[in-house]
Amino acid sequence: MANALQKPVQLSSELEAVVGKGPMPRTEVTSKVWAYIKANNLQKPSDKRTIVPDAKLGAVIGNDEINMMKMTGKISKHLT
Repeated sequence: MANALQKPVQLSSELEAVVGKGPMPRTEVTSKVWAYIKANNLQKPSDKRTIVPDAKLGAVIGNDEINMMKMTGKISKHLT
């Protein structure tokens, strides 16, 4: 039996705009969010743990700078 992280979940339309069409496992969501962050250079140069969202990612996690540890909680609100 798959554990909770491997079970596909539904994504909000805001999150799908960042990671692509769901459903997908939480692990894949996390990895695609990080790929998006890196591809769009959304880490603060002086502190790579700080994410500076663009408009698309801001629709999911808010528009303010956010610590990468707090980002997970914001993303989980877009999973059902």
